[in-house]
Amino acid sequence: MKAILLAGGKGSRLYPVTLGVSKQLLPVYDKPMIYYPLSVLIMAKIKEILLISTKEDINSYKRLLSDGTQFGISIEYKVQNKPNGLAEAFILGEEFIGKDPVCLILGDNIFYGLDFTEKLEMVVKRTLSVGKGTIFSYPVNEPNRYGVIEYDKNGDVVSIVEKPRHPKSNNVVVGLYFYPNIVVKIAKKIRPSKRGELEITSINEYFLKERKLKVEALPQEFIWLDTGTLKSLIAAGQFIETIEKRKGIKVGCLEELAYQKGFINKKQLIQSISKMSETSYGNYLKNKYIK
Repeated sequence: MKAILLAGGKGSRLYPVTLGVSKQLLPVYDKPMIYYPLSVLIMAKIKEILLISTKEDINSYKRLLSDGTQFGISIEYKVQNKPNGLAEAFILGEEFIGKDPVCLILGDNIFYGLDFTEKLEMVVKRTLSVGKGTIFSYPVNEPNRYGVIEYDKNGDVVSIVEKPRHPKSNNVVVGLYFYPNIVVKIAKKIRPSKRGELEITSINEYFLKERKLKVEALPQEFIWLDTGTLKSLIAAGQFIETIEKRKGIKVGCLEELAYQKGFINKKQLIQSISKMSETSYGNYLKNKYIK
């Protein structure tokens, strides 16, 4: 399985902060925002990743992440000239995807919770073996800002509506999607919405109609954060700081995850640590892995 990491957009809700830097490069506590969704892909054992961003920002991601070798993964890059909708990612990534199934994750989403690694690995295996799409749902207070999932009286999904005025539930689709390879053909056939975008909801509706869509509900005690506003960005940083200090861990620590998954060896880990020896991030890794 391959993955697309979408880190485009203007970040207009964070102006003027994002007038000079990509939103997904802003810090969430002690690491760039992009580290968190990238950590999810490593947790899912996905090694081949295409990062899509704007012409203005793509080189900043290349400087930060290079080709991914330091994490034992492969990162390629693609420019999205303008924000034409999430579903365009599959068209832009057609050559990269090839004949493989694909995961799409948004660069401004943060996930944290127990057993998430196991759930991710299960979804990857199911996508490979059964050929069904999978999305994740999560209960929120303002569902009208997202794609809203409607259920019937039996608890089955009957529709997914993008940013409805009158949401029929408070369960929304989060920024993490798994699809079989046919998603590329589907993306090519959908038409722009009234907003002029190729909506990911249109893809989900196709799989739902074909009875090939699984909805994995994330429990309320699970943490999903969408860092698209200043308030949510600050809250995310405060949450990560609290968890890390209380538990003595690092959330979204790419070097640690890569080492735990066997993507890099001890020598490669030490090389990465040596470049950050004067930081709290580097000291965390040094104290834990260099005796």
